[in-house]
Amino acid sequence: MLARTEAWAAINSGTRNLPGLKAMAAALADAFSALPGALALLPADPVDTVNADGSVQSLDHGDHLQLVVRPEAPVQLLFTGHMDTVFGIDHPFQHGRWQADGTLNAPGAADMKGGLSLLLAALESIERSPPAARLGYTVVINSDEETGSLSSRRLIAEAARGKVAALTYEPALPDGTLAGARGGTGNFSLVVRGRSAHAGRNPEDGRNAIVAAAALALHLSEAGRPGLAVNPARIDGGGPNNVVPDLAILRVNFRPGDASAIARAHAALDDAIAAVTAAHGVTIQLHGSFNRPPKPIDAGADRLFALVRQAGADLGIPVAWKTTGGVCDGNNIAACGVPVVDTMGVRGGAIHSGDEFLIPESLAERAALSALTILRLVERGHP
Repeated sequence: MLARTEAWAAINSGTRNLPGLKAMAAALADAFSALPGALALLPADPVDTVNADGSVQSLDHGDHLQLVVRPEAPVQLLFTGHMDTVFGIDHPFQHGRWQADGTLNAPGAADMKGGLSLLLAALESIERSPPAARLGYTVVINSDEETGSLSSRRLIAEAARGKVAALTYEPALPDGTLAGARGGTGNFSLVVRGRSAHAGRNPEDGRNAIVAAAALALHLSEAGRPGLAVNPARIDGGGPNNVVPDLAILRVNFRPGDASAIARAHAALDDAIAAVTAAHGVTIQLHGSFNRPPKPIDAGADRLFALVRQAGADLGIPVAWKTTGGVCDGNNIAACGVPVVDTMGVRGGAIHSGDEFLIPESLAERAALSALTILRLVERGHP
């Protein structure tokens, strides 16, 4: 597992690095072909992005890996992970190194190439056991989780259909704590179009898109309250100092705690757009969506967490969980009505930074936890 993790971490697979993702997908396909079933690399769904000039462009993504094993078996499970990292081809963090405390500092080692490696080891062990005959499963490893899974969410939703439970291999905290309930997220671009004019001769004839975008940001920030965080993150646009700018794009992120917060966010967007349009004489186009719904701990998820905790206790591994503000594909799986534990990967930390680290002994520990959890699910037929 460790050798695999080190080899995979040496492949730069930042979400926008398509050649690197192709190499990573090939390495994963080769490794996961050790399992039975039908393995395929599937093309990404189309995704649009709003450029800094206000134009809308189709964005390319890498292929997604899907493995389907025994779809006719009585107990069907879903396992998901991602092959992409946040470290682009030009990022300074490209190579792994061993640290004095025995941890591995390498890009994607914890998030989540170590998790993919231990998932494979757990499934290989299951395939060598008699209960495997009763187990069917789908593995989905996408190439765009770090940018919201926009090109893979349909694939994940289809794979979740008919599954009794799901396990996702995001990293646990260094002490082994798992993520429980999660908030959601939504990313939006608001394209503001005004009217240019000479900043000295006739500024009154202009409609300043930068000022309007700033007003939008203030309106939206005032909608933030407990249960709904609002982050106006960036304004693109503008031009020479002597020209009233006629274009600006506001980028804003929402973090809703529950479904009612999503409704409040939509209302805030509608109100802000109407108010700023009327006050500033501009037009505003809205692009984006809530791509990760909030993930509460419902009765099914509570039973699955209890099963994982008991499996951990039987292995001498303490298992606890806590609410987190982060999001992942577990949000999307839970929205399909499938109980999910989404931090079954390695223990590690400082993810999304050059200090990212993996605790190597957690590979065997967490592979055992996965294997026993899967066997218990097969035995019960449900969480």
